[in-house]
Amino acid sequence: MFLRRLYVGLAIAALSEAAPAPIKHVLHEKRERQALDWVKGDRVEGNAVLPVRIGLSQNNLDKGYEYLMDVSHPSSAQYGQYWSADDVHDMFAPSDAAVDAVREWLHDAGIDPSRVVHSDNKGWLAFDAYAHEAEKLFVAEFYEHNHMSTASTKIGCDKYHLPEHLVEHIDYVTPGVKLTPVLKKHKKAKRASHLAKVKPNIEAVSSAANEHSISEKAKGLAPELQLCGYNMTPTCIKALYRIPDATKARGDNSLGLYEQGDYFAKSDLDLFYKEYAPWVPQGTYPIPALIDGANYSVPAYSSLNTGESDIDIDLAYSLIYPQTVTLYQVDDQLYEPAEVATTNLFNTFLDALDGSYCTYSAYGETGDDPSIDAVYPDTRPGGYKGKLQCGVYKPTNVISASYGQAEADLPISYTKRQCNEFLKLGLQGHSILFASGDYGVASFPGDGTENGCLGPEQKIFNPQYPSNCPYVTSVGGTMIYGDQTVEDPESVMHANLGGSAANFSTAGGFSNYFPQPEYQKHAVKKYFEKADLTYPYYSEFSVDVETTKGVYNRIGRAYPDVAANGANFRAYNDGYDYHFYGSSLASPLFASVLNLINEERLAAGKGTVGFVNPVLYAHPEVLNDITNGTSAGCNTDGFAAISGWDPATGLGTPNYPKMKKLFMSLP
Repeated sequence: MFLRRLYVGLAIAALSEAAPAPIKHVLHEKRERQALDWVKGDRVEGNAVLPVRIGLSQNNLDKGYEYLMDVSHPSSAQYGQYWSADDVHDMFAPSDAAVDAVREWLHDAGIDPSRVVHSDNKGWLAFDAYAHEAEKLFVAEFYEHNHMSTASTKIGCDKYHLPEHLVEHIDYVTPGVKLTPVLKKHKKAKRASHLAKVKPNIEAVSSAANEHSISEKAKGLAPELQLCGYNMTPTCIKALYRIPDATKARGDNSLGLYEQGDYFAKSDLDLFYKEYAPWVPQGTYPIPALIDGANYSVPAYSSLNTGESDIDIDLAYSLIYPQTVTLYQVDDQLYEPAEVATTNLFNTFLDALDGSYCTYSAYGETGDDPSIDAVYPDTRPGGYKGKLQCGVYKPTNVISASYGQAEADLPISYTKRQCNEFLKLGLQGHSILFASGDYGVASFPGDGTENGCLGPEQKIFNPQYPSNCPYVTSVGGTMIYGDQTVEDPESVMHANLGGSAANFSTAGGFSNYFPQPEYQKHAVKKYFEKADLTYPYYSEFSVDVETTKGVYNRIGRAYPDVAANGANFRAYNDGYDYHFYGSSLASPLFASVLNLINEERLAAGKGTVGFVNPVLYAHPEVLNDITNGTSAGCNTDGFAAISGWDPATGLGTPNYPKMKKLFMSLP
């Protein structure tokens, strides 16, 4: 038996159990089938200690979309009138009456109030309990579950019950039907954007550089723009999207970049500035916002410097300097390097931005999911021994993250909780952007199946998270071809980079978890009318991929929302100059555009642009529509780029002058 007595204080509390009045209990959750890899073992000893967490149902979440549209839709009289953090917490917190009712039940059942910790956002009640207490409380039996091929053990029950009068106040309980481990299970990396790099084809570039190989159209451009089809540089990007030099930097408008499992190298950044962005001074590095023992940077030769952080920072500084960049680097040196970007993606990050998102107690209860998220203090040698950092950093106005994973890899309740947090950040005027991914309508090869697709025949399209969340801006990738210039229309980013990246194509599709938000329904409807799709589809959520005959969910949240260039970007990694590819490039690029527009609005005494999707879907004319290319995957051509919104490049790429004019016209 792996669970033992942990707290002497519990023994004293258990002796004072009160005799509860008769209460009618009803079934709250039941396991429909056992997990394939887990074998039900012995019943948990009665004196073993379980970390119990009761998730309280939040108020008004059903109105969250309406609230967000009030401050984000261009036709709203409340546009830009963002909420404070306290306003958000108060609006969505469970009612005092609901909290008191659950507390009263626990007290009557013998759980002394001194043992119960209530989270800052009032969303959780947490306490440690003996197994016999928990079984009595939830009318359940807890068993150990042992992994078939590892030494991992989890705790859970097949079903549990709650008092009938409290069902509406409680979302779910752990440990419960969802197995709860004692130690975190490590998983293989799952990054939505698998940034790819290749050594430049010097022969091809040199040939193109020859005056006779440069097209007549390119010869009419400035020398630094004649090879953009082969080498995408900051100068090319500025010309492509008509982005001006930044002139209105201010201390309250730093651009936030999220990084996990990869670290930048100072020498790589300096080489990039020297070669491709000489207007950025040597030694220009991001402001550290290090979370839960995270490192800041590594030597260029480190295996932990794979290029993701390098290129995010390269892109941002080259477009927004002298504005600053804030680096949100998460997790300690044991969790982060080993996992890179596992199912532990954003919870510890959100904890650090919003103290109400997590709870720290003497028992170590955090509000995070120990089967997914890092657990702090990390008691392993070399681990971060401090408390989980909660609410220690103010979120920047714009935050870009080039990380994610297949939607199906995460429990729906977990993703909904994070998605609601992104909604709350939008209510406060923050823009949150994510890379859409790089394997078309699939996930990366090996993610569940050989080709990264769903279903027994590996044909069903595999949507990505967090791009599936309707409260973030998903950014796909585009490219121009070698014989094109920055004055030519872009195409879908789609390249054969060899090996597992032979089909490296920007990702897009339709969620199986989240419905289409109202702000995009008209655009998606027009797409279906024009696209002439022949793929079979389904129209349901939480679909059974083992039996469905369709390959995509026609009613799911559609993504990406927008796009930006994600190919042939020249940058240094470990001192070598590479070509980089991926929607990893597109997200910080589009985020930089929003940051520049914020500078203009702030200088004019206006607020930030906040959640931009409603404005952009209402005014797609401010973006460059992409109509060439497809996002292949699952042995199909995926979705093609057509006129208007499409699930390859969204509404299109930035047109800075038009975007600036639009957003400056808003209150």
